[in-house]
Amino acid sequence: MKAAEIRELSADDLQAKLKDARAELFNLRFQMATGQLDNTARVKQVKKDIARLLTEIRARELSA
Repeated sequence: MKAAEIRELSADDLQAKLKDARAELFNLRFQMATGQLDNTARVKQVKKDIARLLTEIRARELSA
């Protein structure tokens, strides 16, 4: 997910995407622990997406 796409989302959408990303990260970690994860790079991508979402949420809090 690109930063420009994140800026276009509403506050509710940001929270929903954050919840989904955290759930996906949990599942990826679970798969990694059990040895079922094929694409280990996906963990890094999801972590970065979570960071981008949190950054945008915080920026909106500060500007309000």
